Amino acid sequence: MLSKSLVAATLALAVSAQTSTSCSPLKQECPADPAVGKKGISCDFTKGACDAFVHLDGTGFTYGANGAVGSLSAVGQAPTLQSKETIFFGKLEVEMQAAPGQGIITSIVLLSDDLDEIDLEAVGSDNSQIQSNTFSKGDDTKHDLLGLLPVSDLTGAMHKYTVDWTTDRIDFYVDGSLKRTLRRADIPDRYPQTPMHVKVGAWVAGYEGNAPGTISWAGGVADFSHGPHNSYFKSITVTDYAGGSSATTKDVKEYVYGDRSGSSSSIQIHLADGSSTTGDSPSTGGSGGGSSSSSSSSSSTPSSTPSSTPSGTATKTTETTKSSTNESKTTSTTTKETPITTTTSKTNSTLTHTTMTTKTTGTQSNDGSGTITQTTTVSAPPTTKPTTGAAAGLSVGFGLAAAAAFFAL
Repeated sequence: MLSKSLVAATLALAVSAQTSTSCSPLKQECPADPAVGKKGISCDFTKGACDAFVHLDGTGFTYGANGAVGSLSAVGQAPTLQSKETIFFGKLEVEMQAAPGQGIITSIVLLSDDLDEIDLEAVGSDNSQIQSNTFSKGDDTKHDLLGLLPVSDLTGAMHKYTVDWTTDRIDFYVDGSLKRTLRRADIPDRYPQTPMHVKVGAWVAGYEGNAPGTISWAGGVADFSHGPHNSYFKSITVTDYAGGSSATTKDVKEYVYGDRSGSSSSIQIHLADGSSTTGDSPSTGGSGGGSSSSSSSSSSTPSSTPSSTPSGTATKTTETTKSSTNESKTTSTTTKETPITTTTSKTNSTLTHTTMTTKTTGTQSNDGSGTITQTTTVSAPPTTKPTTGAAAGLSVGFGLAAAAAFFAL
């Protein structure tokens, strides 16, 4: 299993190659982003290709009983599907079975023109968890928002992954269970907040000649001697909140950047009738266009609050409470603290040491009720962006046409 500290240290080497845009609204005027709007997207890939998605150039899928099949049999392949339209806050639900094998990455990505990003990435050699992360405006200098979500048999079974992205928070679910929450109030300057395309696919990150940090993050060099590595995407459902925190009821045509700030408040929502509006401010909720009502419920009450300090320490606390009407007879409490001081990642001769400490406390009755709290702390000095030479090396490493297609809008 990849430790969180190892991933955080090596991700700095890989991330700069993972994001690119054909037109940055932070620098120039760009075409409008077509909106998913109230019609939503619902694709059942067991029935074949879906009109809401396109195969990026140089990539391809086959379709069968398990849905869309992304097959990797050699370095340079990266089967990728991208939505034709965008969402401005919304919910993404994907039924996926990740591809197995070291060096193989299966991804679910939300990515905007100005490089706001929310992603889930499955490393094929780690069958017990999937990585969740966010980035803002293409800033690859901070990596403390990485979260590892437990998954049972990641590469051997189909699982449903959900990202619920509102004006105030991002919730990550696995098979209907809330695993992590990122709150805008905790990362106000780093919160993804611009219209995003959906991308899913698989790619080869571990291969001879690639950056050592990237190979390490991917679990090693991919081995194709025993046949292809297959990822499966059974279905994708997309709901557009159109600037709000619940499904829009408006006939939205497109989203336009009103200035070069990359702020959600600058996004203009153009409706099919020719009128325009703007999204909700954080904490107002609503369904876009100035509405002020929203609702959200869950059978559990999880909370996850990451924070950053000047020393580069990030703390994520997740609490899940399960209630029962039956009277408890016995109660047990356990505490496990696991300090892990690992990894030295090398970026242009600069060494970075990262420490992870996980503390778990639990109280559980014999009827199954109780509370479990897990706190993970990652301590590291501030990450320094790779120099031009290192970034150029990464670009060369990931510069294969298919990999570039996966991360270019």
